[in-house]
Amino acid sequence: MNQGKVTATRPKPGIRGIVNDRESQLRLVTSVRLRWAAVLGQLVTIAVVMGVYGFPLEVGSCLVLIAMSAWLNVFLSIRYPARHRFSTTIATALLIYDLIQLAALLYFTGGIQNPFVVLLAAPVTVAASTLPPRHTILLGLLVMGAATVLIFQYYPLPWYQGLRIELPRDYKFAILAALGASMGFLAFYTWRLNKEARQMSAALAATDMVLASEQRLHALDGLAAAAAHELGTPLSTIVLVAKELEHELGPDSRYREDLQLLHAQAKRCREILQKLTRSPDEQDPMHASISIKEVLDEAASAYRLTGKRVVISVHPLAGSTSNDAGGTEIGEPLGHRRPGVIYGLGNIIENAVGFAASEVQIDARWSATEVSVTISDDGPGFAAELMDTIGEPYVTSRRYQDRGDKGHSGLGLGFFIAKTLLERSGASVNFSNRAEPLTGAIIQIVWPRAAFELKPGDFEWPGSTGAKRPLATS
Repeated sequence: MNQGKVTATRPKPGIRGIVNDRESQLRLVTSVRLRWAAVLGQLVTIAVVMGVYGFPLEVGSCLVLIAMSAWLNVFLSIRYPARHRFSTTIATALLIYDLIQLAALLYFTGGIQNPFVVLLAAPVTVAASTLPPRHTILLGLLVMGAATVLIFQYYPLPWYQGLRIELPRDYKFAILAALGASMGFLAFYTWRLNKEARQMSAALAATDMVLASEQRLHALDGLAAAAAHELGTPLSTIVLVAKELEHELGPDSRYREDLQLLHAQAKRCREILQKLTRSPDEQDPMHASISIKEVLDEAASAYRLTGKRVVISVHPLAGSTSNDAGGTEIGEPLGHRRPGVIYGLGNIIENAVGFAASEVQIDARWSATEVSVTISDDGPGFAAELMDTIGEPYVTSRRYQDRGDKGHSGLGLGFFIAKTLLERSGASVNFSNRAEPLTGAIIQIVWPRAAFELKPGDFEWPGSTGAKRPLATS
């Protein structure tokens, strides 16, 4: 089985949104606020331990450590603007400082027996969401090392006068194991959540770029019509002036041929512009209503010369008839030409052609309530373990071994972009494999008929204004 079918073909490279080695995601304002919160919490804890309970404490050493964090915040706030983003090296150094400062406070307050030892996981959690994994691992190792030292080296835990709590060493090692387990879980969960958020953001940005490009191409016809309208008046003036000059100069003028040429060329320009300004419904099929078969023909046209058969069949669902007295067959649905729909279908067809052994079948069906398109191939199909994640960004293992380029894989944005564009048009997209003994992938796209047949004035692509937006289904 091949889990392929999930590859990016058109998005521009470099839209990954992943943290690089030079710049972290840790901003100055975030670092400073977290450190101020730590300073406040540490001061409150010391006040409660000494003021409320009256426990003995190395208060001088603790206050020096807390003051160092406060002065560090003051220095950073003066040195850098609030929106400054630290480099990876500086961000790591700051988190290492926070770790050492907290470990030193624990050293003066009971070591690993102090209940606040769990806060050693905080710098690692911050690193997991803002720094590359190797820096997070480094901080995790430092935490485990510091916690191990605190098992053996520490001041007594602040407690009632004349009493001292001393936990068994095995219990201390159990606390160390619990700290490591909780720190590892929090770090991995935070890293994974942050990574998925960045990938989704980058993939949506790539989708919007593709859609914007398609929309610009689609808008060229409207711009041409507007230009034709604006140029019509000056050309009419040129024709009129040329005719008047020809009449005044008479048939024997040496400029007669030049004026006739000027008149003829201006007239030709007017005819060309008239073609651009004709009603789209009359002359330009690219702007007219387009049937489901025409949509599929346009989407598949680029892949018919690949050496593999692309078979398109369109007909109503069995038993689909109108509600009139004669019970006539329901006609083929007509919709407005939408670049996003054609691009999305084309991307899916391209993947099907790329993995098909010999044939890709595109089957369109319709009834009075819905329009469906099923794209299937006779290739290896989708891997079972990927069936629940197909259509998410950066899910891919497409290999180009048949082209001799081993080890290269796509970004995994192809299906994500196609699925997003089609769902924005009101469709639902489902992925499955053919039933054994057949092999191959099946992608089914289903629109409510009303959504497919939206008129141009009722449809709105994201970013446009003044039109109604169809309700997308998923």
